Amino acid sequence: MKIVRYETAGGAPAWGVLDDGVVLAARGTPFLDLEPTAEPAGKVRLLAPVTPRTVLCVGRNYRSHAEEFGNKVPEEPLLFLKPPAAVVGPDAEVVYPALSRRLDPEAELVLVIGRTARHVAAADAWAVIGGYTCGNDITARDIQKSDGQWTRGKGFDTFCPIGPWVETDYDPTDVAVSCTVDGERRQDGRTKDLIFPIPYLIEYITRFTTLEPGDVILSGTPEGVRPVEPGNTITVEIDGLGSLTNTVVAEDPARLAGS
Repeated sequence: MKIVRYETAGGAPAWGVLDDGVVLAARGTPFLDLEPTAEPAGKVRLLAPVTPRTVLCVGRNYRSHAEEFGNKVPEEPLLFLKPPAAVVGPDAEVVYPALSRRLDPEAELVLVIGRTARHVAAADAWAVIGGYTCGNDITARDIQKSDGQWTRGKGFDTFCPIGPWVETDYDPTDVAVSCTVDGERRQDGRTKDLIFPIPYLIEYITRFTTLEPGDVILSGTPEGVRPVEPGNTITVEIDGLGSLTNTVVAEDPARLAGS
């Protein structure tokens, strides 16, 4: 099942199911009892397919990415959080903040939690994952480095595009993860090269925090990370999960002036 979240004609969000390219309205709750109706939703604007309470990210989970920035390969998962306000959906604008001089996209496989998860053993990890989608860990690299920790550099509004849908029936163990900018391929990795595989991540994370349905884990990004500028269009693509496209725009000076 491909679960989507979309904006209705009245502007309210609604859940749906993508069936052969057509969005069908749905009733119920994702990962619990969601069922499509026979009613097409019509031409709709897709939103981020989940509204996570917790956005957990794994840094340097590809050896090649750690090495391209001259960083040590971590001995344990390197975790950080993004604010829920950073989450946006397909075709949403990514705002290049005036505070930054370098903005990097990072293509990632996203794990979507499907049931409450606490103290989950690696052997049981697949049972708590409700599905998978594409994600983009946008990073203000200069701020990340100058701060010495990652909250601001990773946490601006619009810095976590997710979508276009959540696929509930999917094998994520060896799939291609890529990022293109204005059609130029920059990142091209495979999930089989994750340093810490998905079951290990679920066990490690749920030892210290509870994850709820709709929470997400961004599993790491492969090598090839390079900066973007306002006007660039970024596309993250993962085999079987579609593509997630967002355009970079400069921060509006009027917003900085408080008007």
